[in-house]
Amino acid sequence: MTKKVLVAEKLADAGVAVLRDKGFEVDVKLDMAPEELIATIPGYDALIVRSATKVTREVIEAGKKLRIIGRAGVGVDNVDVDAATDCGVIVCNAPTSNIVSAAEHTMALMLACARHVAQANASMHAGKWERGQFTGVELYEKTLAIFGLGRIGGLVAERARAFGMKLIGYDPYCSPERAEQLGVTLYDDVDAIVPLADFITVHLPKTKETIGMFGPEQYARMKDGVILVNAARGGIYNVDSLADFLAAGKIGAVGLDVYESEPCTESPLHEFSNAILTPHLGASTKEAQLRAGVQTAEYVAAGLAGSIVPTAVNMAPVPPEVMDAVGPYVPACQMMGSMLAQIHGEVPQYLKLTAAGALAGADPSILVAGTVKGLLSYQGRATVTPVNADAVAKRHGIKVETQARPDADGYASTVSVMADGTEVACTLGDAAQHARLTSLLGYKIDIAPGRESLIFEYVDAPGRIGVIGTILGEEGINITTMQIGAKPEEQHALVYVNVEGEVTDTVLANLRAGVTNLKNLWHVKL
Repeated sequence: MTKKVLVAEKLADAGVAVLRDKGFEVDVKLDMAPEELIATIPGYDALIVRSATKVTREVIEAGKKLRIIGRAGVGVDNVDVDAATDCGVIVCNAPTSNIVSAAEHTMALMLACARHVAQANASMHAGKWERGQFTGVELYEKTLAIFGLGRIGGLVAERARAFGMKLIGYDPYCSPERAEQLGVTLYDDVDAIVPLADFITVHLPKTKETIGMFGPEQYARMKDGVILVNAARGGIYNVDSLADFLAAGKIGAVGLDVYESEPCTESPLHEFSNAILTPHLGASTKEAQLRAGVQTAEYVAAGLAGSIVPTAVNMAPVPPEVMDAVGPYVPACQMMGSMLAQIHGEVPQYLKLTAAGALAGADPSILVAGTVKGLLSYQGRATVTPVNADAVAKRHGIKVETQARPDADGYASTVSVMADGTEVACTLGDAAQHARLTSLLGYKIDIAPGRESLIFEYVDAPGRIGVIGTILGEEGINITTMQIGAKPEEQHALVYVNVEGEVTDTVLANLRAGVTNLKNLWHVKL
């Protein structure tokens, strides 16, 4: 059944096209009231929003089919991430989509404050020519204090350095090496850094620690005429006391793009001409909107396909090098899990995953999640995502173990899974990274599994393959590829056959009756 995606806010056309090109049914329904969203979401597998739509617990719990929520932007403040995690729903964002736009808007606010751009523009539009009223200050050789040296803060540092500014910064998570690379002198005390700055810009998340981080005590310690900028999150500057210091002339100007409550149509700063206020425009560039739409669509598509979602905020982050190594194996593990479910028949009590060769040093957790998803999602035993894989496994009484092995039996890397003694292993066998089975039930084979397969295990003897081919041919079933594995010491053989055509119960009964000394026959659909 085609998976459905609900786009609840304006998304770049290119993002919608990505989803449709991948075969998803996409409905764009804008400006829905909360109760309308709750009534609509049960029919969808994925939801994409921007910043306006509130994805509450009620919405998430109503979305019985919901697997992933994509936020086309950086923050996820409007999504109840805890509720999503409880329901096994992945929440992802596009954290790099607007970083250039946000950094450039920061510089625009800084320059507008320094050169009185907005005030001079308003004067000109009023028919005046008041050059003497708008004498500004240069950025050159001024000291800029950057609070938060993550992606956006780092880009601001690069741009400010090009203006010849002296850079100082505060970020307890920034390494000395990164600060040195950015040309920033690090400080570990907020009170020590604020008196040194001619300009201050903040690039911090909205947390208990950062809300109200700058208040009367900090403003009082600042240089006279300091210029403050915030294009990150509202509430980091205490606006009420900021207005007082702005009125007193202690603070020379302020440039804000974000507010504690949005939309913000009135505040203590609205009366000041030297408060440059913009309506949350940091991400509002054509380029950022395009990147956000496309990136979010790609991540949502990956989540619906059971692959890694690198920006998922409610699961352990996957470093790029780990994603490059293990990511292609996630669909393969899901395939092996589904195969084990069909061969084993029951939910196993013990699951062991072994990563070998080049995968030996990688974190296997997402491989386990893919395997459990395939194992339990088959026949609807459970809905599994990387978010809830551990919890679902425990709920079904499955003990999971992992191990690493440097030797991959001649392959660059393999993943093998053992479920209560039933074993399957695979590698990625070509440039397109298609999975190939390397072992099944202890038999060495080398075959790419098709959508529909028959697996025979019998006492080895001449003529068995001919009988299988004859019966299938008489039923109008075509063999596309076949692989034979043997255990000479046990005189047993395993035949893996990819087929095209309808394999009915009658066909299976004829095979069981016609193949002499048949031990097992499985019909596997992937």
